[in-house]
Amino acid sequence: MGLGLTLASAACTTAPERGERPLEVLVTSPPETLDPRYATDAVGLRATRLLHAGLFGIHPETLAPVPVLAASYTFEGPLKLHVKLRNDARFHGGKPLAAGDVVATISAFKAPAVASRHAKVLETIERVEADGPLDVTFTLSRPHATLLTDLELPVLRADEAASPPAPDGTLDGLGPYKVARLGEGFVALEPSRPGSHGVVLRAVRDENARALRLHAGRADVVQNAFSPTLLPSFEDTRAGTGLRVVTRPGASVTYLLPRCDRGALADPKVRRAISLGLDRELFARALFAGHARPADAVLPPGHWAAPRDFPSEPRNVEAARALLREASAEHPTLTLLVSTDRARKLLARVMAEELAEIGVTVEVVSVELGTLLARLGKGDFELALLQLPEVIEPNVLRTFLHGSNVPPVGSNRGRVRDAELDALLDEGDSVLDTSARAAVYARLERLVHDRAYLLPVVHEDHVVVLSSRASGYVPARDGRLGGLQSLP
Repeated sequence: MGLGLTLASAACTTAPERGERPLEVLVTSPPETLDPRYATDAVGLRATRLLHAGLFGIHPETLAPVPVLAASYTFEGPLKLHVKLRNDARFHGGKPLAAGDVVATISAFKAPAVASRHAKVLETIERVEADGPLDVTFTLSRPHATLLTDLELPVLRADEAASPPAPDGTLDGLGPYKVARLGEGFVALEPSRPGSHGVVLRAVRDENARALRLHAGRADVVQNAFSPTLLPSFEDTRAGTGLRVVTRPGASVTYLLPRCDRGALADPKVRRAISLGLDRELFARALFAGHARPADAVLPPGHWAAPRDFPSEPRNVEAARALLREASAEHPTLTLLVSTDRARKLLARVMAEELAEIGVTVEVVSVELGTLLARLGKGDFELALLQLPEVIEPNVLRTFLHGSNVPPVGSNRGRVRDAELDALLDEGDSVLDTSARAAVYARLERLVHDRAYLLPVVHEDHVVVLSSRASGYVPARDGRLGGLQSLP
């Protein structure tokens, strides 16, 4: 069954609760909100995508946009998109999906009074109109290559689209699940179609506690939440737990972000020296136990826009030292911000040891995620170890690198200001031909590499520990949890 059909059918029927224990998915933190207009954290985004559906979704293998609530669509020139809605989709409360819901949703996401955190995604939509009960036309202010991906935003009921924030997940949705109960540290979901398990998303911050819960048979799915050193314990068949580890290449990139507008890191030679001082092969092999690949570019291998002939860059201590000498910065001292995650802290410490060998002293500072993000926004950092978890649409690079997105306006936290880079980002946003866009992003990746505006480190695999009850779960390449609905 295709992704669109699966999600759309989920919006059409409701199932009674099953008597057995729901599948329990352990996450590292609770969702900040279950309101899709405001969810931006990884857990919140994954949770709201189980509750809601958009006109389009992301294919779990190709990462290309595919119809979900859209039955068909037609581009009428570069500035107009016509969408025909499915005639069988219903909200969880029973209301049939109508064109008016789509119009109200787009208007609400764009409205300053609603203050959605996703409003910027829709800024090129100049007008949206209902041309009939199931027909919607979008008119753009300029050509915008990522429109279908942008329309992954969830469709809400017209009478709820501009309602006050609903962090408890009470907004009526069209996704495969709906909220059954909300408690301290957990969200219980019930399926909106027959044949699926209920699901509990439970936040367990400590990885040892997550491991104990799995070994005790009280949890079923833990995705990307264990250090590599713990994984062998789940593969030990002598324990008789029935647990197994499943991996697949992901669509993320772990990277070092330098603040590029001040201090030693304002010099691209210093940034390039730091990049040359990192042993990415070692990180992937030893620190990630082989569950990662060295990252030479931001876009992961296999992505339709990833550069095909991008050269790998092995560690080169002498070349790094030479660049520091050229920059008259042979012994800089820098701070490196990292989250409190155990694996991230270990990676940061090893990086610091390697950079000491080229003459760069690095002080690793571990802070809670909220503090980390706040410091990045204020510019209170020199280096930060971060991860971009879903590199699906390459236009995401515009968010993090375009000069118009420097905080507090946007998320260009490295304070990159480069007219040539901005021009490439603008071109990638407006060119509609896929091959031409790929060529643009190949040039962009080369520029980012040469000027070291951000330093890709590794592309991590998705590593999922499963109980026997969830043995059929197949992780999606983008790390989303849509595969839960296919479990019997």
